[in-house]
Amino acid sequence: MNKAYIALGSNINPRNEFLEQAINEIEQIKQTSIVKLSSIYETDPVGFEDQEKFLNQVIEIETNCSAVELLEECQMIERKLGRKREVRWGPRTIDLDILLYNQENIMMNQLVIPHPRMHVRAFVLVPLVEVNPNLVIPTINKTVTEQLSLITNEEKRGVVKWIKKDGEDGSKLTES
Repeated sequence: MNKAYIALGSNINPRNEFLEQAINEIEQIKQTSIVKLSSIYETDPVGFEDQEKFLNQVIEIETNCSAVELLEECQMIERKLGRKREVRWGPRTIDLDILLYNQENIMMNQLVIPHPRMHVRAFVLVPLVEVNPNLVIPTINKTVTEQLSLITNEEKRGVVKWIKKDGEDGSKLTES
């Protein structure tokens, strides 16, 4: 079995339902199982900032899919859940990014692993540390915990645990 880590993100309501649907779809991928899920975090948008806040989560999976097959499955789930790629880093129903696949370095036109920006994004590192704090990012040879310690406090403040309230999309509870 191959071990992979996938980042999930949504900022189009119902954000949490899109995360849940994506997780349910990932569970349906042939010979794939979810090993661990992080908490859900509400995060400030990065890149294109004039949009709603995101809900982000990271999952660890085991799969018999190759990295390219897993990418194809993730893209199919994004399409099924209504993902449109109109604005770079713009609003989306669901975004599924393969962060790591085993400890492999993959450089292809359609797929780069480790994800090329994962090590500079608090919204990826905070939930990833929760899932596996000792996980090494092979391209920089640092654990995710070590790398998170290099992220500014200002950026980390933009990543807060999220818990759904009845009748609401969610609220901020605690800072990470």
